[in-house]
Amino acid sequence: MNELRQEALAPIRRHIAFTALFSALVNILYLSPTLYMLQIYDRVLPTGGELTLVFVTLVIFIALVTLALLDTLRARLLVRAGAALDKRFAGEVLSRQMTARLEGAGTPRAFQAMRDFDVVRQTLSGPSALSLFDAPWTPVYLLFAFLLHPLLGLLTLIGGAVLAGLAILNEKATKARLTQAQEVSARAYAMQEAAAAQGEVVRALGMRQALIARQLSEREQALSAQSQAQFTGGLYSGAIKFFRLFLQSLALGVGAWLAIERQISPGAVIAASILLSRALQPIEQLVGAWGGIVAARVAYGHLTELFTGMPAETPRTQLPAPKGALEVERISVRAPARQDIVLKNVSFAVGPGEIVGVMGPSGSGKTTLARVAAGALTADAGAVRIDAAELKDWDAERLARHVGYLPQDSGLFAGTIKDNISRFEGWRGVETAEVDELTVAAAQAAGVHEVILRLPQGYDTPLGLNGRGLSAGQAQRVALARALYRDPHLLILDEPNSNLDADGETALLKALASAKARGAAILMVAHRSGVLSIADKLLLLKEGVVELFGPKEQVIARLSAGPRAVKAAGGEGG
Repeated sequence: MNELRQEALAPIRRHIAFTALFSALVNILYLSPTLYMLQIYDRVLPTGGELTLVFVTLVIFIALVTLALLDTLRARLLVRAGAALDKRFAGEVLSRQMTARLEGAGTPRAFQAMRDFDVVRQTLSGPSALSLFDAPWTPVYLLFAFLLHPLLGLLTLIGGAVLAGLAILNEKATKARLTQAQEVSARAYAMQEAAAAQGEVVRALGMRQALIARQLSEREQALSAQSQAQFTGGLYSGAIKFFRLFLQSLALGVGAWLAIERQISPGAVIAASILLSRALQPIEQLVGAWGGIVAARVAYGHLTELFTGMPAETPRTQLPAPKGALEVERISVRAPARQDIVLKNVSFAVGPGEIVGVMGPSGSGKTTLARVAAGALTADAGAVRIDAAELKDWDAERLARHVGYLPQDSGLFAGTIKDNISRFEGWRGVETAEVDELTVAAAQAAGVHEVILRLPQGYDTPLGLNGRGLSAGQAQRVALARALYRDPHLLILDEPNSNLDADGETALLKALASAKARGAAILMVAHRSGVLSIADKLLLLKEGVVELFGPKEQVIARLSAGPRAVKAAGGEGG
């Protein structure tokens, strides 16, 4: 954790150092009104020194202008520190959050990592952080109060101790409720996102009111915990404000008594009240900002768990572009949060220029196998190799450029059709002309070019999440074009014809034949036998186990011979 903290501080170390320096100067300059008051009451009024009045007024003017400038600078430094943190860590947090979603790992909090990161960043760059920089200077004001008179110093010391005690009690009373509110809010936000993503299903099945009721219940729990924390915090804030104002007035009274007793000067009476107020102000500000500080601490804890639980990918030796030979070696996969085996000791290979069709009843593990082969899911045991190198030995982003993956639900994103087909390469700085050329080529290979041209804005037609704006068949064909982008050497297609009409299936078969002719290795999951006619080999899965694997004609012959022949030949070739 210390290493993580050091890494987090590295980009903003200078910002923090200069903010601390400017805070020191600001808090020293905050003493200037006290000194000015002393000069007015102890030198100007008794002597009638107008020139002294002009001089000390000029000095206080310069001091306060400098204070205001330094205060502005330190606030700007913290804003820049927040920007530096965002530049350094935002991409990494997003990457780990996406990985958490991909692996199905962690709690709903792991899926809210960017919200946690923004809470930490905003707290660091806001007034709460300034109060933390001011708090250590309370002893300096305390020292000056003792210099005025030990009784005034003792009064300030007792007041500071009481306020600090109230602040500690405030934390203990509110931390648990604030933490609970954050956890419940995270679940509520996760459910909202899921419901929004499945809006059509929600509407079609009449689930809207039920889901709203569920989300409102979660929000009510979060609001209740948050409200209780705010009520409690408000009581402490009110008590602290009352106590500080009372102490400030009491300081005037004590100072007046000391002045009557000729133990301090009249100017020291006002100075003591100002000093006490300034000494206790950072504590009061901390209590007011404590809810945000606690939220930032909790968010930082969640980010720490995310970073330590999911280490960053280490740089990989760059391997040559793959030829596409896929080998699956005894992979096993368990269902998330259950002990059920989805895949067990599955082995097979797909060579360049070869098509392997995967079939089997629903729930046999076909989609899971496709996800593992594409690198979208990590197997619990076994290995997936491309050109003899395990997936973990490849740089994931570099390898993905040579892999075409078509998931069962198309998996299109909000953006234009061109963005989706080109895998959003334009956002990585790839030349527009190159992206346009490759996008059109992929669409033509998928047989969807003319379909896209008939849309209102062609390739620039904006889509909603999951291809909203297209029919299911059109979305699947656009997703196929995305899989074919840059002519990948390995194609993994999960039910690529599930939403296609006859024309679409013809275009799919043509695209597969073309990819096979250029040497691509193709793994294809399918229920409908039509698309399997082009396969060279078939793999039959049943309850996560390979029942049959071999040349298409042999597998079909064994299936035609009946269950006994299949049982006798079970796993052969696998």
